[in-house]
Amino acid sequence: MLKAIFFDFDGVLADTEPLHFEMFKQVLKDEGVTLSRHDYYEKYVGLDDRGCFEAVLSEHGRPAAPAVIGRMVERKSSLLLRQLQAARVVYPGIVEFVIAASRSYRLAIVSGALRHEIECILDAAGLRKAFEQITAAQDVRRGKPNPEGYLHGLQQLNRRTAIAASDCLVIEDTVAGIQAAHAAGMRCLAIANTFPAEQLSAADAVTPTLKEYDLTALAHRLWT
Repeated sequence: MLKAIFFDFDGVLADTEPLHFEMFKQVLKDEGVTLSRHDYYEKYVGLDDRGCFEAVLSEHGRPAAPAVIGRMVERKSSLLLRQLQAARVVYPGIVEFVIAASRSYRLAIVSGALRHEIECILDAAGLRKAFEQITAAQDVRRGKPNPEGYLHGLQQLNRRTAIAASDCLVIEDTVAGIQAAHAAGMRCLAIANTFPAEQLSAADAVTPTLKEYDLTALAHRLWT
């Protein structure tokens, strides 16, 4: 039965992917590398900051040392945080959805974003206390589609009360996220915020929005 819900963050809870793209583009421009919107959404969306910078630079024949990548990640995070502090980016209906879900299920976040970025937005939306666990980029070595993030999040929940991966639902917005969820042994609901629904068909269910979404009906369909 459904016992816990793991949320991706960017593109699921918060409409931050356009901001991430702009910050990636700006930092890469400073390094003499151009990142187009098409390439970002086709090749790199869903990767954590380090993975994105490494992939873009490598594709442009500019592989960089870890220290250089780390500096770029810090620069991008600083730029993004300024934008987040001035923007309201939580999707419509998310506050109500999360609060309702927290009454019945244990909630966690597994994201390639940095922890302070996630907590900044959750605090502004009044949602931080709804989540028992946040697994951020700093907590894993391998980003999605590797399942490490979801397995880490589950391990942390299990430090209190044990639940099985098969009793967990992941909510994702990218193909890499869906693959990570399934590799972790979890079911996946995809939300078509970043990609059209037909590109997310590998998920167990797909929805255009979480606003007023019927979790009870989904749990009945997937767990009975």
